[in-house]
Amino acid sequence: MSINLKKGQGISLKKVAPSLTAAFIGLGWDIKQQNSGMDFDLDASVFLLGTNGKLISEQHFIFYNNLTSPDPEQSVKLMGDNRTGAGDGDDEVLIVDFRKVPENVAKIAIAVSIYEGEERKQNFGSVSNAYVRLVNVETKKEVLRYALQEHFSTETALIMAEVANENGEWQLNAVGSGYQGGLQTLLDRYQ
Repeated sequence: MSINLKKGQGISLKKVAPSLTAAFIGLGWDIKQQNSGMDFDLDASVFLLGTNGKLISEQHFIFYNNLTSPDPEQSVKLMGDNRTGAGDGDDEVLIVDFRKVPENVAKIAIAVSIYEGEERKQNFGSVSNAYVRLVNVETKKEVLRYALQEHFSTETALIMAEVANENGEWQLNAVGSGYQGGLQTLLDRYQ
C-alpha cells in the first residue's frame, strides 16, 4: 500500500521499503483547457546537490539536454522529455539507483518547470493533478506519493520533492514550493 505524503512531510525510505535499492520516480500532471493556442510543455529536472545545498558541478544538473548523472554508473537517469503531458499516468520519469549514488551527493532535488512559461504567459495555475510518486524498481509497487494541493497561479517552476541522504539513510521530503522565473530561477538557487 502506498503512503500519501503532505507538503512538508518527510519519510525514511528504509522504514517504508526496507529492501528498496532503486526507485522509479514518476511525475504527472494534467493541463487545463488552454485557449492560447500555444503548446504547454512541462519539463522535469533534477539537481544533484552537495552538503552545501548547491550543484556539485554543471553536469550534476539533469534535464532534457543532459539525461544522466556524470558518475560512471549513471546512478540517476531522466527517461526523456514528454512535450505534451497527454494521456494518463506518469508524464516524465527518472530512475535513481541508491546503491550507486556517489557519496558526495547529499540531496536530489526533483523539479518541474514550464518551458518558456514567462514568454508564453503560462503558469502552474493551468496545471492540475500534479504529483510525484516513488516506485520500487524490483517489486514495481508504488511506495510513496505526494499530490500537490496548492494553486500556483503565477509560478512557472516547482520543486516537487527532495530525496536526501540523512546519515546514510535516504529520505523523501514532499516540498511543493513554487517559483516565478522558470527553470533559470531554480538554476540560480542551486548554483
